[in-house]
Amino acid sequence: MMNITEINERIKQRPPFQMIERVVELEPNVSAKGIKCVSVNEPYFMGHFPDAPIMPGVLIIECAAQLCSLVIAPENAASDADKLYVLLKVKDFKFLKPVIPGDRLEIEVKCTLASAAAYEFSAVISVDGKTRAKGSMLFTAIDKSTVYE
Repeated sequence: MMNITEINERIKQRPPFQMIERVVELEPNVSAKGIKCVSVNEPYFMGHFPDAPIMPGVLIIECAAQLCSLVIAPENAASDADKLYVLLKVKDFKFLKPVIPGDRLEIEVKCTLASAAAYEFSAVISVDGKTRAKGSMLFTAIDKSTVYE
């Protein structure tokens, strides 16, 4: 559905912090499924943990958050050119088994609330069809100009 070039046209993150490499399903304002291939070459593995590399949970959440940003319909994103959608709250995230180098994350997000003030999503992150993490996230839009006041 979307390759890395098409994803780059829609999200603001770039390597080494860009976490979504492919989108396999996308229904604007509703849901998406995406892929993140976890490589031992990613810089955080040097320190987390050198003798037993595990992907940090906050980066697993970031993978899901970046996919959520793609669900917000392009027409909404275009009208909000001076806004950033930021993570407001992470709720009930559970990490069931560590993510390690070589894993292929299958990320599925569903919009459960869309209003003028906020978007809420549920997320399930799996490897080989087995859930590794799940939870929900709440986003809000802020004016870019207020970030560095």
